Amino acid sequence: MKLVLLQPPVQDFYHTPVRLMPLGLAYLKAAVRKYFPGVEVVIKDFHQGWGSRTLPWPSDLNYLKPYYDLPDQSPFSVFQRFRHFGASFETVAAETAREKPDLVGLSSLFTPYYREVLACADAIKKVLKVPVLVGGSQVSAAPELMLAHPAVDWVIRGEGERPLVELLKAWAAERDLRRVPNLGYKIEGRPFFNPLEENFPLDDLPHPDLSDFPPARYSLGKRPLCFLIASRGCPHHCSFCSVHLTFGPRYRRRSTADLIREIEARVQEGYRVFDFEDDNLTYDREEMLRLCRHLERTYPPGKIECLAMNGISFQSLDPELLRRMKQAHFTHLNLALVSGNPLTRAGVTRPHALDRYLEVVQEARRLGFCIVSYQIMGLPGESLASQIGTLRLAARLPVLIGASPFYVIPGTAIARSLPPLKEVDLYKARLTALAFESAEVCRDDLYTLLISTRIINFFKGLRFPAARLSLGEALTFAQSSGERAADGVEIFKRLLQEKQLYAATRDGLKPRPRFRAALFFEIWDTLEELVTQAGKSIILRDH
Repeated sequence: MKLVLLQPPVQDFYHTPVRLMPLGLAYLKAAVRKYFPGVEVVIKDFHQGWGSRTLPWPSDLNYLKPYYDLPDQSPFSVFQRFRHFGASFETVAAETAREKPDLVGLSSLFTPYYREVLACADAIKKVLKVPVLVGGSQVSAAPELMLAHPAVDWVIRGEGERPLVELLKAWAAERDLRRVPNLGYKIEGRPFFNPLEENFPLDDLPHPDLSDFPPARYSLGKRPLCFLIASRGCPHHCSFCSVHLTFGPRYRRRSTADLIREIEARVQEGYRVFDFEDDNLTYDREEMLRLCRHLERTYPPGKIECLAMNGISFQSLDPELLRRMKQAHFTHLNLALVSGNPLTRAGVTRPHALDRYLEVVQEARRLGFCIVSYQIMGLPGESLASQIGTLRLAARLPVLIGASPFYVIPGTAIARSLPPLKEVDLYKARLTALAFESAEVCRDDLYTLLISTRIINFFKGLRFPAARLSLGEALTFAQSSGERAADGVEIFKRLLQEKQLYAATRDGLKPRPRFRAALFFEIWDTLEELVTQAGKSIILRDH
């Protein structure tokens, strides 16, 4: 028996090429090899390494044309062309058929890209008469939708290792599928879903099988990149988060000894950058300290680099842990503040204190971390003034601002408090869609806030040698930092003078009419200084 597991292409205005290793599929392959070794498993990544091409503007996103219509080459640009990232659906089908599988499994990780998953299933069914199985977080969030598609035979909700092994065993023996945990299937066109059951214990899972990819396939800064997870789940229950739909309500952590064995094996294989994709990497403080001490003792500076691009909960950080992480070769911190307003954080059941956030940012900057602070813009019920307040706070701190317009994921607590989602709402569940408007915030506001973070980050990213510069000096420094930065300086000066934002196009500067200059100046005019990511100050006003 041969199983082919696929990572599909995606369609959007942008993608994140550095975070494409199909770790979940590698776990599935390793589990099958351990628990049902007679099955041959091949992983095919049809997202990374296949290039991209521009697509016609999707009709469901036509409302975005006034926002993304100009090919802006300035540092303040947002999104422009809608693209297909990865292999064509026809290529996916042809390459899959070339493997001659008995069964095909598709990963559906992200809600807005479920149409691409189903398009792959359609294309495969046209050339192969084999069962198609779909799993991943989108299946856990909307299993009925995914199973209803005629090209999908089975779906797996929740964690997939044990259900996949049990499915393969039952299918090979022609046994009743009703005993396979987490499985969804159809009988005479009607959907049926088996009960959810526990996965294999984490320490019983073999290390992900990456044998289908050479180490150089995924990289950061030309160094081979490998994904790791130390835990599954999260002890918190933020209402906008979907992690519990896949991993269940419990937080579970692998033994540090097993994690160390995996890292040592990956170093031997040639990997040098390790991205921990946990939802809450540092929650178990003592185990994290144990891991850090080992990495510090084992690897000299420069040998490896550690990241947590999925974010780290600042609530579980403290000065000692930050120091140990720095010594263990962690270089960046991605912190999700969400909102600086305590009422907003309480409203989404996020148990994170602002005092702790401020302490962590200052200590992390002192230690030399590069910090990105994430804010969700447009959360239901949060006022525009509150969101402006969070932006002002981040502007005064040594962080880059990561702005994420809110979108609704099916099955989350916050989704249950809103009107029922339609199919097109799932398609729009992406930050580029600016889809969620409320009584407090309209789309023009979201667009303006998003660009405002780009403008602020333009200054925050400057790497000047002095401890302090005036705004005029900062603009002079930026002017000499390249053509794109010079465009940014010119556009910013005109924004100050004319109260109008421009885009830098090949045909010269073009106005952006949907940018609300008055809203930008409501932020800008109340700032006395900006603090760069490197901790330097740009003084905005003379006294």
